[in-house]
Amino acid sequence: MAEWNDGSTAPLALITDRDGSDPAAQLARAAELLDEVKRGLRGPTLRLYRPRPTMAFGQRDTRLPGFEVARAAALSRGFAPVVRKAGGRAAAYHEGTLIVDHIEPAREAMVGHRHRFEVFGELYAGALRTLGLDARVGEIAGEYCPGEYSVHGVPGERSTAVAPVKLVGTAQRVVAGAWLFSSVFVVSDAGPVRGVLTDVYRALALPFDPTTAGAADDLVPGLTVDDVEAALLAMYRERGALA
Repeated sequence: MAEWNDGSTAPLALITDRDGSDPAAQLARAAELLDEVKRGLRGPTLRLYRPRPTMAFGQRDTRLPGFEVARAAALSRGFAPVVRKAGGRAAAYHEGTLIVDHIEPAREAMVGHRHRFEVFGELYAGALRTLGLDARVGEIAGEYCPGEYSVHGVPGERSTAVAPVKLVGTAQRVVAGAWLFSSVFVVSDAGPVRGVLTDVYRALALPFDPTTAGAADDLVPGLTVDDVEAALLAMYRERGALA
């Protein structure tokens, strides 16, 4: 029985997506997979992909007066603006990040909704700690797309960061019969992410401290997306969760 889905014993089918589709298509693919799992056409699924530069707005962001200005700011920095159905505020990602879509069938999908945030926060922080990161669960003041169960990293002796930085943002979408838990791991090249978030949050008039936007390689120089992907897959395999 998996920690994230009481009663589930079916292994996850792994999809490692390298097709480089445009951001809207990548977001749509997650929704398609969720629908397939919900209808029983597909079993539990773990999808990993490395996105093109994307500014993923939350539904609430679109109702703010500065949304069109924020959208234009994202485009001007080369980040494609999309609107996601999962919760949260604006989040930016690019080729130096890894997206993890974990999708499971569930008869009562809302049951355990909050618990899944706790479980995945701890599991993902643990996977990052195997790479030498001092990764912890919890919101840091001024972070983008704030969340109680975000994963942040604390600077150490080798770090170029001077303050804790957000490393993983999580969001969840629940439908009748299934759930999608989507996570963004920021691994390298934090500069463009920090820059576009600064412009977007200013336009949306939302609080944001740019020093909280960093990457794993700010804390452990030399870390790559390949390293993080391998650590995550190892964590899932240790739990017997992969097909």
